[in-house]
Amino acid sequence: MRIIGNAVFALLAGVLLFAGTQSGAQEQEYPARPIRLIVPFAPGGGTELIAFLVRDGLNARWAQPVVVDSRPGGTGALAAGIILNAPADGHTLMLVTSSTHSIFPNVARQPPFDPVKDFSGVVLAATAPNILFVHPSVDADSVKELVALAKSKPGALNFGSPGIGTVGHLAGELFQSVTGTKLTHVPYKGSGTVLRALLGGEVDLGFSGPGSALAQVRAKKLKMIASGMPTRLPWLDLPTFAEAGYPTMQAYNWYGIVAKAGTPQSIINKLNQEITGILREPQTVSIMLKRGYIATTKTSAEFDKLIRDDYEKWKKVVKTSGVQVD
Repeated sequence: MRIIGNAVFALLAGVLLFAGTQSGAQEQEYPARPIRLIVPFAPGGGTELIAFLVRDGLNARWAQPVVVDSRPGGTGALAAGIILNAPADGHTLMLVTSSTHSIFPNVARQPPFDPVKDFSGVVLAATAPNILFVHPSVDADSVKELVALAKSKPGALNFGSPGIGTVGHLAGELFQSVTGTKLTHVPYKGSGTVLRALLGGEVDLGFSGPGSALAQVRAKKLKMIASGMPTRLPWLDLPTFAEAGYPTMQAYNWYGIVAKAGTPQSIINKLNQEITGILREPQTVSIMLKRGYIATTKTSAEFDKLIRDDYEKWKKVVKTSGVQVD
């Protein structure tokens, strides 16, 4: 029996040694061929900017090229289908956002993928604030005053969004939930249309990234009330909702890179280390900040947790509001 036991022990030790050797070999050889970074939105947007910065940084470090492949469609559904049909070897990656991995799977009647089970987080690349803008005709200059005004006239104030099921829409739903107010939702097609509606007084308020809206604030054509970021932005003198007494009113955009679930952790760690170095470069930070993005880095485990937590947060908002899209 002792001889058999020793043989089994030796066999198990050999298997573990082989597995460890294979994992080490995979990391050493990776990337073995060109890497495909899929962007789920049309060319020209902020996601493409982030993808290009990562691409250029990795191309400067590695012999194998990184190719950015824009595949818009279905709020990430088309891009997700491509990566889920590829091998889990780190050679096909996807740039994902809070829209594709926190909101869309919750509002879709039949979500085509599971953002938690089907993917492994590689790195959180950037965040961008959602700011509550108000038309100057609204008699409120703070969250406290706006909540009081909304409660005095339930349903009278309306908010615009880029469309049903978008971040701007659900931010408005979350605001109503945490403040106990009642607003009327007015969906538009795209963020540019919402901004024009806000400037024209068609809607009273709306949630949006800073972008070109800051110029309208400086021109006194819009007012900023609060930021949906967890903490204050160092480059913008604007309070958070937490400072106004609503710590759960967090509504901001995030952008990161994922791999297919089952990708060896050694490869994910290598990607995380290299991309984190790129994101910490002063030039990268400066370029992102000029476009309204905050370069951010997290470990793969921290990014996985962010995806899970954000998904669950919006799941509750969707359940409460009943928002769904086909």
